[in-house]
Amino acid sequence: MSKWHSGNPQLWSGFRLRISPQAYFFEPTSASGSEAPETLIIDRNDSTIRLSKEPAPSGGDKTMSVHGIVGIIKLHRSEFVVVITSKKKVAEIAGADVFMATEFRTLPLDKEANPSLLKHPVEKTLLGLLKAHLYSAPFYFSYEYDLTSSMQRQAGLKHDSAPLWQRTDERFFWNRFLMQKFIQTSQSSGQDLSRFILPCVFGFLEVKEVTINNHAFVLGLIARRSRHRVGTRYFSRGIDLDGNVSNFNETEQFIITNPKGGQKMTKANGSIRKSYVQTRGSVPVFWAEVNNLRYKPDLQIMEKPETTEATRRHFEDQVDRYGDNYLVNLVNQKGYEKPVKEAYERAVEKLGNPQVHYTYYDFHHECKGMKFERVMDLIDRLQKIGLKHSDYFAIEDGKVVSEQKSVVRTNCMDCLDRTNVVQGTLARWMLNEQLRKIGILSDDEQVETKSEFMHIYRNVWADHADVISKAYSGTGALKTDFTRTGKRSKEGALQDGVNSITRYVKNNYFDGARQDAYDLFTGAWEPSKGLPHPDQRALLVRAMPWVFLFALFMLFASVVLPRHTAAQTIATVAGTDAGDVVKKSTLSSHLYFFTLWLVVAVGSLQFMVSRGLDYVAWPTLNRPDETIFYDGPGFKSGAKGRTGVINPLKGQRQNGELKNAGRRGEAYTIPSKI
Repeated sequence: MSKWHSGNPQLWSGFRLRISPQAYFFEPTSASGSEAPETLIIDRNDSTIRLSKEPAPSGGDKTMSVHGIVGIIKLHRSEFVVVITSKKKVAEIAGADVFMATEFRTLPLDKEANPSLLKHPVEKTLLGLLKAHLYSAPFYFSYEYDLTSSMQRQAGLKHDSAPLWQRTDERFFWNRFLMQKFIQTSQSSGQDLSRFILPCVFGFLEVKEVTINNHAFVLGLIARRSRHRVGTRYFSRGIDLDGNVSNFNETEQFIITNPKGGQKMTKANGSIRKSYVQTRGSVPVFWAEVNNLRYKPDLQIMEKPETTEATRRHFEDQVDRYGDNYLVNLVNQKGYEKPVKEAYERAVEKLGNPQVHYTYYDFHHECKGMKFERVMDLIDRLQKIGLKHSDYFAIEDGKVVSEQKSVVRTNCMDCLDRTNVVQGTLARWMLNEQLRKIGILSDDEQVETKSEFMHIYRNVWADHADVISKAYSGTGALKTDFTRTGKRSKEGALQDGVNSITRYVKNNYFDGARQDAYDLFTGAWEPSKGLPHPDQRALLVRAMPWVFLFALFMLFASVVLPRHTAAQTIATVAGTDAGDVVKKSTLSSHLYFFTLWLVVAVGSLQFMVSRGLDYVAWPTLNRPDETIFYDGPGFKSGAKGRTGVINPLKGQRQNGELKNAGRRGEAYTIPSKI
């Protein structure tokens, strides 16, 4: 076992779950120490949690094997226990096994639960969102290693003998909201549930054993997604009042090995460990892109009086955690993106923090012609303002020999595609220095010349890019052909086009449900805040997509179905003159038919485009009306797609409820007895 784990209270790595009408009994099936076994009991009468030294009573309705408890979540009618029923080992880090959860069960706490409960429309909707999130998000966990924390953070903990959940970086403890009841019970009841509290990470993890110059080492890459202000591409932008930004990810690249000539590693438990951390996150001001069915949404910068304080909180937190922040802004300085760049620069200027160093890099101009290798020029610029190639974490034989005292925070509009290219280049630059210090590379060698290693390295970073992108935008990343091969190709550009179209479709018509799932799982929305509202749009508004599709069908039919058969038959029987008349009449009727449905198709399409807001699949739990209908100071690129759309912020309230017929996906409060 690694020194990093010895002495720490270990988690139970498996349970036998006995289900009875009165309680759920979790009996550990793996021992960790000499203490007597303990049984976790979740009472189905009052939802309390307690420990017992006695084994679970025999019998019960059902028994199953469980690999971990994700937590307890309250939906509309009942609380549900979420458990992991299948796992896959994906890596070994510092002597510890790392797993990905592959199967889950959601078990109702309500002892009166029956099929009618699960068929309740609200409960069914919320349960569907929960399950969709569980099976779409890659959940990683370890019973020993703290995946939420970088190597440097783990080494610097003062209370490293504390239970795993207490040592986590709470930003990346993805299921912390579901674990609230367990944590509160441990803190207030005197019963320590620590061995049952399993922190999960949502993000990316890949560990490879590689060899350069006959020296084997482990290369690892972890991306940790923050659970604060989490969301999808267009429904979560910018910053909140607490200083949390959208799409914040901490990416740690690490290597583990033994000295040259030393013993062979087992379970990636070498005595030399080096890591390098980078971050990415949305531009930390109040801004948004409002979907309206157009390819480019309406861009708006909201100049709120809270902007300065929110930005200050964000960077004070970043400096406190990482040291000096080198900000790399890749947003375009012309056209559509320009206002975002300018708002960011105003915010940083007002900040006046000497530990925050801003650098603008015009990615599309500098790398014009798909020459992404020019990103090395950016690293030269960063070095000139203070970034050091020796600024990374290193530990040897359990002793910290260097600490990372700064971080590069990269962003573009989405913090995805351009950001991936820059982060991958920066990580490779730092990796060269780390391998030279170990002696794996000589002073004049670079990993770029090691073709076999670079094939693995590029694919790990491309996989990392795809996973982060799918969580935020719904598709894999763009420009990954360069990340995987080191070259930009026509095939890669074509795939980028396909991904861009797919993003458009998903971001407009499907991301509302994904955003709802994020809000439900992370606790950004709770049943007390109101429940999903049914579609209350006017009948004409709801019917128009079907009118459009039917018109397209009729146009297609008018083109492919035969239309001259009758005219030709009459011409044969009645003679040429009569046949010509009939043929002309048939062609004229067909032209009228085609024109009619063309007008219907164009008219229905124009109707939907002019009312684009009513056709976007908005989140139904935390509908962002204040952002959609913001009318304060700032910048707006336009207000398209709003014809006939009612602003709920100016609606009429009756008996405390907002009455706005014709709105889609609005939240409202319904009596708990329903």
